[in-house]
Amino acid sequence: MLETTRTYVARITNHQQVRDDLDQCGFSASKLWNVGRYYIQGRWDEDGEIPDEAELKSELKDHERYSDLHSQSSQRVLEELAEAFTGWYNSDDGNNPPGYRKCGDDHPRSTVTWKKRAIKHDDKHGQLRLSKGFNLKDGRSDFILAEYETRPDVQVENIQQVRGVWNGDEWVLHLVCKVEIPVETAPGDNTAGIDLGISNYLAIDYEDGANELYPGNVLKEDKHYFTREEYQTEGENSPSKRARKARQRLSRRKDHFLHTLSKHIVERCVEEGVEKIAVGDLSDIREDENGDSRNWGASGNKKLHGWEFDRFTRLLEYKAEEHGILVDRVDEENTSKTCSCCGKIRDSNRMERGLYVCSSCETTMNADVNGAVNIRRRITQSPPTGDMSNGWLAQPGVFLFDRESGRFTPREQGVCKP
Repeated sequence: MLETTRTYVARITNHQQVRDDLDQCGFSASKLWNVGRYYIQGRWDEDGEIPDEAELKSELKDHERYSDLHSQSSQRVLEELAEAFTGWYNSDDGNNPPGYRKCGDDHPRSTVTWKKRAIKHDDKHGQLRLSKGFNLKDGRSDFILAEYETRPDVQVENIQQVRGVWNGDEWVLHLVCKVEIPVETAPGDNTAGIDLGISNYLAIDYEDGANELYPGNVLKEDKHYFTREEYQTEGENSPSKRARKARQRLSRRKDHFLHTLSKHIVERCVEEGVEKIAVGDLSDIREDENGDSRNWGASGNKKLHGWEFDRFTRLLEYKAEEHGILVDRVDEENTSKTCSCCGKIRDSNRMERGLYVCSSCETTMNADVNGAVNIRRRITQSPPTGDMSNGWLAQPGVFLFDRESGRFTPREQGVCKP
């Protein structure tokens, strides 16, 4: 059995009774966010430092707004604020830092997180008792009693967190549960290597099998379209309703693409009898050897920050675990420069994007596939071989994302006649 977490979306069946309480909590979370945002701005103006989550919690735990929510819920708001600033500070995409959540008639309802100490679960009657903060308690109730329902096939137990999320029309609950799932025996003893390209291209090499390429053109097209849609409808002081919907649609499309891609690759690994997958570790790609932000140029930086390689790898890890397949993150140093046939390392071998020509053994390969082969060998310790199929290396199979079916399908091969 594998112990992991799953998040289930639940509808609140007594929404009319609990909406006001949830609104209060959502508004309070926004207020606390703004208090933390003001404190960070003051520290930044004073000494150029951005406080971490530990400092935010220590400095603001006695603030009136902190007591509007359960202590762990308030902590989570400040943790999210610190994470948002850290992500902004470490990025090079030219975005503005996280802003204030503005008040007014359309006051934002921030997501509220309740952790285990603030939750009482009655699974028999489908009820959740969620604690309020001291300031929001009154004579009527010290807690929110939400009744919920999920899909018929979902059994809610071992709840670790509950998140109250405003979806634009109503509140819904995201239930984070610890579950045990049966783990299958690995389908074989082969290995596979995955090269995560900076331009949303992914190449995979199967031991004793084929090579495949997964272009990420769909992500690029969606990013271009919805970013244009967002900026064309930006409001004077805050994003317009149309801009917010554009962001939400882009996020949903990206989620679907990454989930579908990781699931498809795991299914292919099962078919190829794979026991272990090697994935290039790109965790330090945004930093140079001194820990400073690495500059890939205007185009490279844009592509890099649009490709969520860490999130894809995490999705691949938990989907593969269910089939007994281990995902191993490996150092990919020189994997793109090394010839997978003779082992020679030369920068000049990579002629242009997508083409690798070895000046020693004269093998012509797809550059991303060559990298995937070398990444796979990091976990098999097998040496380069000169008898590899030049056809598969040069012309791998290509899977394209079909928008209509929402699946990856093989690209049809054209017939070439002399």
